[in-house]
Amino acid sequence: MKHLIALTIIALTTLTITGCNTVAGIGKDVQKAGQVVQGAASH
Repeated sequence: MKHLIALTIIALTTLTITGCNTVAGIGKDVQKAGQVVQGAASH
């Protein structure tokens, strides 16, 4: 039973860390796209 709890905690922690990295990556992509649009609008 302790092994199952430990594995569940590890799995949830891994998913949380991966999720945060994915959200951060999306934020950077959106920021880059905004810069491209802003650059096109200023020319």
